[in-house]
Amino acid sequence: MNVFDAVKRAVTTRQTAEMYGLKVRRNNMVSCPFHNDRTPSMKVDKRFHCFGCGAGGDVIDFVSRLYGISSLEAAKKIASDFGISYDANLMASRSKKIIREKNRMHKIYAEAEQRCFRVLSDYYHLLKRWEFIYAPNMEDEIWRPLFVEALQKKTHLEYLLDILMFGEIEEKALLVMEYGKEVGALEQRISEFISGNTEDGVGDGQRYGKAV
Repeated sequence: MNVFDAVKRAVTTRQTAEMYGLKVRRNNMVSCPFHNDRTPSMKVDKRFHCFGCGAGGDVIDFVSRLYGISSLEAAKKIASDFGISYDANLMASRSKKIIREKNRMHKIYAEAEQRCFRVLSDYYHLLKRWEFIYAPNMEDEIWRPLFVEALQKKTHLEYLLDILMFGEIEEKALLVMEYGKEVGALEQRISEFISGNTEDGVGDGQRYGKAV
């Protein structure tokens, strides 16, 4: 059993309040240590709640606030002061598991962000190329679809790339989530364009002697 579960099962907030010097009345009321409480307004039992300032929680929350320490430090203090045994190895094992999972998720996100930037950057450079290559030579010439696409999407791509390069982490994460499926489709389309499966049957790499 970890320290949190062990402490919550073994000790009530009333017991900790009495242990740490608070005078608890018969009706489980005590002067709240978290505000200037002239008359007892906090009820302590298994949990605690102050009717004056609204503070509340379990026994670990109580000690954490009372001493200004973290929840883990509070749980360990209670366990030490009350002689409560717990499995420290289980805590360490769970902590390592949480760290490994966080690292795994961070790696997955980092790879997704890198892929998103790479694909959008490749697409942006294609748009710039299409805008130049397929620009009409005469006023009455029909605009090619790729030229139109370049005009419509290039500015928006610049905006997205700016977010990926200079935005806050929340902005980047939201962009990666929103454009995940679209990035996959774009990646396939870019690959097909380079290989020659374009609207006119000629790939960009074939037409101009180099890949994107």
